[in-house]
Amino acid sequence: MARQLEKLRNIGVIAHIDAGKTTVTERMLFHTHASHRVGRVDDGTTVTDYDPEEQERGITINSACVTFPWKGVTINLIDTPGHVDFTAEVERSLRVLDGAVVVFSAREGVEAQSETVWRQANKYHVPRLAFINKMDREGADFYETLDEIEKRLQCEKPLPVILPVGSGPPHVEGAFRGIVDLVEMTMLTFPAEKNGAEIVVGEIPGEMAEDADMWRSHLLEQLSYFSDELAELLLEEKPVPAPLIRRVLREATIHDLVVPVLCGSALDGIGVQPLLDAIAEWLPSPADLPPVTGVDPKKPDSQLHRKPDPQEPFCGLLFKIQADKYGDLSYVRIYSGALKANSRVLNAGKDTKENVPQLWHIQADRREQVAQVEAGDIIGIIGLRHSITGDTLCDVKAPILLESIAFPETVISMAIEPETSDERKKLSAVLDMLRRQDPTFRAKESEETGQTLISGMGELHLEVIKHRLLREHKLNVRVHNPRVSYRETIERPVEVTGRCHRTVGGQRLFAELTIRMEPWSEGEKPVTVLSVCGGQLPGELLVAAMEVLVGEGEGGGMLGFPLMNVRITVLGGEVHDAESNETAFRMAAADAFRKALSEAGIVLLEPIMRLEVTTPEEHLGDFVSDLQQRRAVITRTETRGNLTIIDAEAPLANLFGYANAVRGLSQGRATYTMEPFSYRPAPPDVLSSFM
Repeated sequence: MARQLEKLRNIGVIAHIDAGKTTVTERMLFHTHASHRVGRVDDGTTVTDYDPEEQERGITINSACVTFPWKGVTINLIDTPGHVDFTAEVERSLRVLDGAVVVFSAREGVEAQSETVWRQANKYHVPRLAFINKMDREGADFYETLDEIEKRLQCEKPLPVILPVGSGPPHVEGAFRGIVDLVEMTMLTFPAEKNGAEIVVGEIPGEMAEDADMWRSHLLEQLSYFSDELAELLLEEKPVPAPLIRRVLREATIHDLVVPVLCGSALDGIGVQPLLDAIAEWLPSPADLPPVTGVDPKKPDSQLHRKPDPQEPFCGLLFKIQADKYGDLSYVRIYSGALKANSRVLNAGKDTKENVPQLWHIQADRREQVAQVEAGDIIGIIGLRHSITGDTLCDVKAPILLESIAFPETVISMAIEPETSDERKKLSAVLDMLRRQDPTFRAKESEETGQTLISGMGELHLEVIKHRLLREHKLNVRVHNPRVSYRETIERPVEVTGRCHRTVGGQRLFAELTIRMEPWSEGEKPVTVLSVCGGQLPGELLVAAMEVLVGEGEGGGMLGFPLMNVRITVLGGEVHDAESNETAFRMAAADAFRKALSEAGIVLLEPIMRLEVTTPEEHLGDFVSDLQQRRAVITRTETRGNLTIIDAEAPLANLFGYANAVRGLSQGRATYTMEPFSYRPAPPDVLSSFM
């Protein structure tokens, strides 16, 4: 029997670190019988955190894919990291997913990384549910978190469909003990002795009746904007049947018009089955979404569409590579058509053909080989040789190029040195494998010092890489302290003429090239090169000159740091009939670039981090004073219960070792997160240290 695409859900679980994503995933696996026990993050026994580094640290580092059934629906779920250093894992997962569950802590509310993953979901227009977790914690506040979802995330219609009954830890008066289903208007409890697997349906308690009526009226009022049938029933003051509410909720959620909000405690097994019901009922299947759009690789201005249909030509997007010494495992989302093992596909962006020897169904760290996959599937391929993250694979006879995946630039670097020449060869191979796996990891060898410079998204990112080199790959290397990845730009626009008037090998060479170099922050690339000289220069000479300008721009500025926010425009040039050739114009272009860079003035840019500190109120003054000493700009403070949240922007160079400072300033009671925010001009004393 053919598979029903309508019964498939491709979703991700996304959140700030420690909001409980992995515990939510673990409970889902248990309640769907995909796992026979409930693993614990603190014990390192969860299904999706199988990497030793994850188990030791108690955090998710690599996104993991699991599949399980629920009430006739097959759910492909990706559990993503919550730490900002590994936000690329969230980015590439959301690029290929159809829906998402955003998990919030009822105690901490909307945190810094919550905003980041929400923006990423907005970027890819991913329909989502919100799950307010940890209702059993002291200080949990469902309604405050709901308010923050609306205000801090600028979510116009967060729509509660579940209300908590009580809040706070067990054995305390008014403790969290169950939930109210506003669609069915019943109370659900989850007996602890059944480990949350059994649901007891009862009447809404008297003290909750008024609130339940009010929030159900709010739910129906909001949904009436999307259904004439429901609006008419409200106007006529007739009962609104639950199936109609569910149908309208589904349509509104799929079209990203509302965000249904649920709550519970994954650790105690409360509220997870209603969340599974919501995923199955309200998040889209591949068939609910519009056809994927791409272009003909040979006609960039064209537009092609592929429906999620096995009969369409095959196309898929490679969104993750898991490097392995036995062969890289490439994760591919199939958007259309079917793919068989031992077949041949086209890498549309590179215009190269790839063999597909093996197809694998992935269940966290376990794999099962399959013969064929179809539209809607997320699958692993072993055997691809030329394809990397973001590449499109498609039918050789029907090329299509899908939108790729953009990743942020690295902000921090660290030098490593192998002890022996044999170690150097091994290190090179391992770093190449890590680059394939992690698109936010960079590695470059310095010709002057012989050191290898590795770059990443933060201190934790580089620390994890270092541990993998030392422990997993048994490399004997010396590791130096992290350093900031500065950038350079120019101070003012200039126009210069580069010249080549010389004799090389007995041949006279002549070329003059005039360019304008100016600050420019609107381009997608760090350095933008273009021409406005029309037909003034022969095509092959102009191409040669522009190739050199692009290469020089990528090579770095006066201080050796990468350039950014620069535009170079070729204005014109002079050509001699007998003495001008490509070599001459390459020399003139290099001369023009060096002159322009020298005359335009140096601006050193330093990476600025967005910082969020959560501290008990009595330590607020100490944190403000410390942040000011670190050249931080405090943008907001907000009180949440007995805690104060400080939002600030600070130079990365002044935040090394900040974790120790946070512990010392608050006796271990405060927490913080930070993420790359922008690049800004560094003060003169920092610039002078590089001159």
